[in-house]
Amino acid sequence: MPEMEVTSATPNAPAPEGRHFVRFTREQRYLHATLFTTFLGLAATGLPIRFSDSFWARGAASAVGGFGAILFLHKLCAIVLTIAFLLHVKEIFTRAFVNRQKGIFWGPTSMIANWKDAKDLVGHLRWFVGLGPRPQFDRYAYWEKFDYWAVFWGMIVIGFSGYAMWFAPFFAHFLPGWALNAVLVIHSEEGLLAILFIFSIHFVNTHLRPDTFPMDMVIFTGVESEEELKHKRPLEYERIKASGELETRIGQAAPVWLLNFSKVVGTIAIAIGLILLVLALTAYFD
Repeated sequence: MPEMEVTSATPNAPAPEGRHFVRFTREQRYLHATLFTTFLGLAATGLPIRFSDSFWARGAASAVGGFGAILFLHKLCAIVLTIAFLLHVKEIFTRAFVNRQKGIFWGPTSMIANWKDAKDLVGHLRWFVGLGPRPQFDRYAYWEKFDYWAVFWGMIVIGFSGYAMWFAPFFAHFLPGWALNAVLVIHSEEGLLAILFIFSIHFVNTHLRPDTFPMDMVIFTGVESEEELKHKRPLEYERIKASGELETRIGQAAPVWLLNFSKVVGTIAIAIGLILLVLALTAYFD
């Protein structure tokens, strides 16, 4: 949500071909890595429980020692993801209310949607059919904000319902019986919706658009070239240039090993996601 902190390039580092600008800090990249790793784990363990009568679910359970083992792994991933989510919320509140950083909840560097996002959405739809120019985006485009809040909302709903099932005797002290039955349905359906969203809409928005196909590397490397910044986020480029902050955003180009490692990890994650998407749709409509 907040504007990303940046660090300048090492003075004695060899100059890369063209300038590169920091978009995500190391901590934010690690947070995203934790997020997508645990989400893949939750999806891979949640789907066999949700569709336990499917042949592939029984096969997966047999491979890891039964549905009890799958449930254990599901809870383990849930704990790790919950910790990551709470750390993210803590960072937001610390920067907003302790450090009093501006622009977190409103403005061009905020993840909260504003009137420009609505106009960009309409303008983008017009551009798709040749009725207008391509909208000019700032730090976050409207679909990136949509992706963010879909995950944020899902974390709260799926997380609460999951813990309510896990610790049902505790929640039974202040929730009626019908509510505990409802959380089972909510957790199952919201979890399935999250899987369908992440492995279709989010994958397309992030990796499969013409601007980024076959993969957007910035979330792995943390930097993007000056040409990419100008093309994808021209308003951000002009804004930080006019404010004199452009030079402070310069970083080092990602080393070859990191690019190759990111491609392997990203490809595996996308492949697993698409496989799980197909299995979920096949089981759902079977």
